[in-house]
Amino acid sequence: MPLINLIELFGGLLLLIAGAEVMVRAAVRLAARLHVRPLIIGLTIVALGSSAPQMAVSLQATLAQNTDIAVGSVIGSAIFNILVTLGLSALIIPLRVSRQLVRLDIPLMIGASLLVFVLAWNEEFTPLDGLILLAALVLYLCLLLRQSRHSARPQAHPIPPTKAPWLSSLLMIVGGLAMLAYAGHLLVGAAVAMAADLGLSERIIGLTIIAVSTSLPELATSLIAALRGQRDIAVGNVIGSNLFNLLGVLGLTALVAPSPLSVSPNALDFDLPVMLGVAVLCLPVFYSGYRVTRAEGLLFLGLYLAYGLHVVSFTTGMPLAGRLEHLMLFYILPALVAFLLFTSLRAWRRQHHKRESP
Repeated sequence: MPLINLIELFGGLLLLIAGAEVMVRAAVRLAARLHVRPLIIGLTIVALGSSAPQMAVSLQATLAQNTDIAVGSVIGSAIFNILVTLGLSALIIPLRVSRQLVRLDIPLMIGASLLVFVLAWNEEFTPLDGLILLAALVLYLCLLLRQSRHSARPQAHPIPPTKAPWLSSLLMIVGGLAMLAYAGHLLVGAAVAMAADLGLSERIIGLTIIAVSTSLPELATSLIAALRGQRDIAVGNVIGSNLFNLLGVLGLTALVAPSPLSVSPNALDFDLPVMLGVAVLCLPVFYSGYRVTRAEGLLFLGLYLAYGLHVVSFTTGMPLAGRLEHLMLFYILPALVAFLLFTSLRAWRRQHHKRESP
C-alpha cells in the first residue's frame, strides 16, 4: 500500500477517536440539559452523526454507478454494528439494555431489516422503494419524539445555563460530526485503494472493507461511551445507526440514484438473510436479563468471524466455503436458536414470577 494511504488510514483512526470522544461528551451534556435520557440522544443525534460517513459513501458510490458498493456497505455495516460494535463494547463492560429498546427500537430494527429484505426481492431498489424507506424513518423519528416527551423528567438539581449551555453542547456535536465525517472519508479512501490493489469485487468491497470503514465511527463512539460508563449511548448508538442506515441512507440513495439500485443474487441469498437474522438475534439476547454480557459479546464476535470467513472463502473459491455454510446452517444455527429460546423462556418465567410475587 502506498505511504499516502497509510497516512490517511492512521490519521483517520486518530481523528475518529477524537471525534467520538467529543460526541459522547456533548451527548451526555445535551441529555442532561434537555432533561432526557442519554438513550434518546444515542438513538438520534449520536446515531445520525456516526452514520454520516455511510451516507456520504453510499451517495458517492451511487453517483459513480457503483451500486453494489452502495447496497453492500449498508448491509455489511448493519451486520458489523451489531456483532462487532456491540460485541467489543460488551467485552469492555456488560451493557445494560433499556426496556424501551426491547419493546420499541429492537422490533423496529427487525421490521426495518425485513422491509429492506422484501423490497430487495426483485433484485433492485427503485425510487418508490426509497420513498417507502424514508417514510418509515420519519415515522420512527415521530415515535422517538413522542417517547422523549414521555421520558422527560425534571432533575432535583437543574444544571445552570452557565455550567452546561446547550449552545456549546450543540457546537461540540457539530464539531464531533465534522471530525467523524472527515475521518470516515480518509478511511474509506484508503480502504478503496487497498481493495483495488487486491482486485476484490464491488460486492465484497462493500460488505467488508467499506462496511467496516464506515462503521468505525459507530464502533469508536460506542467503545468510548462504554469506557466512560455511558452504556445507554453505547447500545442506543448501534440500534439507531442501523435504523438510520437501513431507512435513511438506503432510502435517500435509492431516491436520488440515476437508475434503480441493483441487488446481487448473492446478497439476496446470503447477506440479507444474515442481516435479518442478526437483527432478530438481538431480541432474545437483550430480553434475557436486559443486558449484553461479556459471554454474549464473545458470541457476537465469533458469529462475525464465521461470517467473515464465509465471505472470504466464497470469494476466493476455497472449499472451506461449502463446509462452513453446511456447519453453520445445520449445526451452529439450530444450536444457537435452541439456546436463545431456552434463555428467553427462562427470563420470561423469572419476570412473570416476580410480577406474581407479593
